[in-house]
Amino acid sequence: MYFYNKSSPMRSGLLILILFIIVLSSCKKDEEPEEDLSVTMLNVSYGSNSQQKMDVYLPATRSTTATKVIIMIHGGGWNTGDKADFNEYVDSLKKREPSYAIFNINYRLANTPDIFPAQELDIKAAVEFIYTKRQEYKISDKFVLVGGSAGAHLALLQGYKYSTPVKPKAIIDFFGPTDLIDMYNNPPNPLVQPLLVAVTGVTPTANTLYTQSSPINFVSSQSPPTMIFHGGIDIVVSPSQSVLLNTKLQTAGVIHQYVFYPTEGHGWVGTNLSDSFNKIQAFLAANVQ
Repeated sequence: MYFYNKSSPMRSGLLILILFIIVLSSCKKDEEPEEDLSVTMLNVSYGSNSQQKMDVYLPATRSTTATKVIIMIHGGGWNTGDKADFNEYVDSLKKREPSYAIFNINYRLANTPDIFPAQELDIKAAVEFIYTKRQEYKISDKFVLVGGSAGAHLALLQGYKYSTPVKPKAIIDFFGPTDLIDMYNNPPNPLVQPLLVAVTGVTPTANTLYTQSSPINFVSSQSPPTMIFHGGIDIVVSPSQSVLLNTKLQTAGVIHQYVFYPTEGHGWVGTNLSDSFNKIQAFLAANVQ
């Protein structure tokens, strides 16, 4: 009868081989990166016009109950600009708010025949499009609107004027026009009046378009919480536009915060931009539940 020697070279070699395979397998598993389940979709159409497109950034973990939404609207005097102008802001928000879905929107620029209110209607259409995609994208109905300059005007107008299909939870306004009649009558530079006429096709006295296109006229006690940023030496959109909105929100009892940078112009970088995003992060944490 043959008895197997447990200490035989054959058995020792077999054990070493098995151990080597286990260790190698474990190392390979550790080295393999985790699957990135986030989704990026560029130039998604929300309308038939070639300018009605958006970039979509969906976080890896998302649901229709918990995933909040940031909608970004670029500036450019309503007649220039592109969503790509906000790419740096998108990256900053993705790092600071990784659980949010982000939609960066283009709209028809205000040139013939697409003068105002085409831009207002495009933002409304984009919001409605995103709302209808909640199940497909696995996002909630907790929307936040973020805009810069003309884009901030459009964000405020959407947020204050329309409550269906969804009322935004908050609006972030970077130096946006709020009262177009006041902006026309008290221009911060000589180019403002001809710009307003070019993008609307009329003067304030021609009809009610300026009144109907001014966010300040739609502020009520039910308006969404609003954060306002403005620079003290802005010669494109006067700081008085934000002061007017700040006063109106205060009178209506709306949750709001006005951040004023005395030495900044129409936009800023560096320390103050970081400060802006820190304040946005805190504002969203407090008001978007």
